[in-house]
This record gives sequence, structure tokens and C-alpha cells, in this order.
Amino acid sequence: MIRKATDIFNEWAETGRDEGMKKNHSSAVETMLNYLLKGQKKEFDFIDAGCGNGWVVREMNKHNLCKKAIGVDGAKRMIQKAVGIDANGIYHHNELMDWVPKSKVAFIHSMEVLYYFKNPEVLIKHMVDKWLKPKGKIISGLDFYSENISSHSWPNALNTEMKLLSIDQWRSLLSRCGLINIETFQTNRAYRANELYGQDSSITKKEFYDYINRWRKRWYW
Repeated sequence: MIRKATDIFNEWAETGRDEGMKKNHSSAVETMLNYLLKGQKKEFDFIDAGCGNGWVVREMNKHNLCKKAIGVDGAKRMIQKAVGIDANGIYHHNELMDWVPKSKVAFIHSMEVLYYFKNPEVLIKHMVDKWLKPKGKIISGLDFYSENISSHSWPNALNTEMKLLSIDQWRSLLSRCGLINIETFQTNRAYRANELYGQDSSITKKEFYDYINRWRKRWYW
């Protein structure tokens, strides 16, 4: 039986593999957030979509211009872990497609999330319409995409569904969501997939690059 992604992440939270996710993603996420916040002079609010154990939310709360950082995740155990680490943080256990923040935010971040959705276009449109301020930005990291051949075995390895798209297909999808000034770049940082997925996976010997989609909502500046 195909597993739900949230069930996998609940299991990872229980076995401590969420810390491995932080370790392996931290360099790419740092690059993404530095790029996102370059030149930022005004206070901002922030949502981490698929926040896991909340480590990005905790990092953003250290930023002197961040007035509020929110984490939302569909994996209950991940949110429980986030709250256990950071009792004063703002974390929500909700399906991303169903959740709406009390107020819209300037920035949305996600790392290795969008391709777990059968129709990521619907999710991104929901974020644009319900989460993001009119001049807001979204930044997302993706390692599972057509040009990254070594990632193609991941759905079978994890026994879950993933949406495989090319870079151009992602760009077209983002454009259909009403986003402009779409930019893509790669971090040029290779690491071994076995550090992330474990020695028992069929993809543990393959290296891959962090692929990052970064885009801004219409009329940003």
C-alpha cells in the first residue's frame, strides 16, 4: 500500500530522522533565506510550509526584523516535536491545503514539500491567494525533479507518491499560479542521499544537488 507522506514524516519524527533532515538541508536553506532576505530593511512575517520539527521557524525568530514566524505541517508528530523544543513558538498541525493563517505574511518558505502533493499547483495557488501579502515572496527548495536523475527512485524507495516535473514545468506551473519574476538556481552543494534517507534505502549511494525554485508574487518591489 502506498504510504502518505505525513505518515512517513511522523515515523521520522519518532525515530529522530528529523534531525538528519535539518543537518542535510541547513546549508541549502541558509542560502535560500539569505537570498530571500537580501536587502530587507522592514519588519516581516514568515510561514514555513511543511515545517517539520520547526528548526527553520526557530532560526527565523532570531532575525531582528522578523516579527512573527509560523510553522505548519501535516505530520502531527513533527508539530509535537516542534512544540516540545520551542513552547513559545507558533506551530499548527494542519493539512497545508486546508489551513489559512489569521493574517497574510510577507514571506513563505518550503523545503522538500511541494512534490509530495498530487497537484502542487492547487497548493501554491492556495498559498498565493490565502497566505501571501500582495507584495510577498515565496521560496522553495526541491531535490526531486526530472533533471535530477538520481532522485527518480525516491517514490519507490519511500513507497509514496511524488510529483515529478522538469524545471521548465515547474516554471510554467508557478506562472499559472499568478507568480512573476520567477527565478531558479542551484546551490552547487552535493551531498549523499544516504545521510538523509538512511542506509536501508535503494538511493543511499547517490549524490544529488539542491534545486531551488524561488519566485515572487505579482507587483513585488
